Amino acid sequence: MSRTRIRVAGAAALAGATLLALSGCGKADMTKQGSPFQAAGGAKSVTLSVQTWVGAQANVAVAKYLLEHELDYHVDTVQVDEIPAWDALSQGRVDAILEDWGHPDQEKRYVKDKKTITAGGGNGVTGHIGWWVPKYWADQHPDVTDWKNLNKYADQLRTSESGSKGQLMDGSPSYVTNDKALVKNLKLDYEVVFAGSEAAQITQIQQFAKQKKPFLTYWYEPQWLFNQVPMVEVKLPEYTDACAEKGANDPSSIDCAYPTTPLQKFFNTDFAKGGSEAAVFLKNFHWTKENQNEVSEMIASDGLSADEAGKRWVAKHPEVWKKWLPKK
Repeated sequence: MSRTRIRVAGAAALAGATLLALSGCGKADMTKQGSPFQAAGGAKSVTLSVQTWVGAQANVAVAKYLLEHELDYHVDTVQVDEIPAWDALSQGRVDAILEDWGHPDQEKRYVKDKKTITAGGGNGVTGHIGWWVPKYWADQHPDVTDWKNLNKYADQLRTSESGSKGQLMDGSPSYVTNDKALVKNLKLDYEVVFAGSEAAQITQIQQFAKQKKPFLTYWYEPQWLFNQVPMVEVKLPEYTDACAEKGANDPSSIDCAYPTTPLQKFFNTDFAKGGSEAAVFLKNFHWTKENQNEVSEMIASDGLSADEAGKRWVAKHPEVWKKWLPKK
């Protein structure tokens, strides 16, 4: 949703070392355990990392359904925070990450140096993090979409959590974002306030929208919520490589916008080189923002399980996924 989900100068990473098995079996340290299906005699199995934001869950929901029903695989899905997922992938405890928002340090260590992880190409979706306001408010105050005018509207965005300053709403405190640095370096009269999680942030945005109240929030694309709450991005100072390089050395110096990030897949190298049908299929997996948002909305808004959402999308879009299947 950081969807990291951020580079130091660019995208938001969910930090943390807890790895949770989605199967309901409780906590599982996937840097030390293999898939429970690995020992099944002769069974074809694959383990997919699932990040906490719903877009990543949508990728895995569709891939899992097709691997199971078209290619006869056992699929283990494991919820892993972004940095630990790279460690697990390198060690072969996870076979694939289907949505990465940019981790240059991990890419250098595991892809370029150790070569234990192999780049799997883009998943077809482009990610972008930024600051957003509701369209109904931007229509009334068009100049609010330029960061230079934000202080003019700080009074309208005060909350009990932000005190005398305007509120810039972020999601989970575990997201690594540039927002505090941006507020400070751009001399904005705002306080970064964490909703607590992506789900809590969505709920807060929906409540603001229902009451037609103004808000300023850290948010990102792709995201299904735009279908229900249209938002307009606030233009921050232009992102540049120089700003990114400066920020990589000193995150507190960031004073430019987040980058646009083509979202990438990564595979364990042994898995990728094995040439299995699963590896070929996941390499071919490539869809659009609209495809992902369709599945995401079924999961997050309509209340469907990930498995059911994946099933329904597959039934509706054979013209998309049949291209991903290995050629016989």
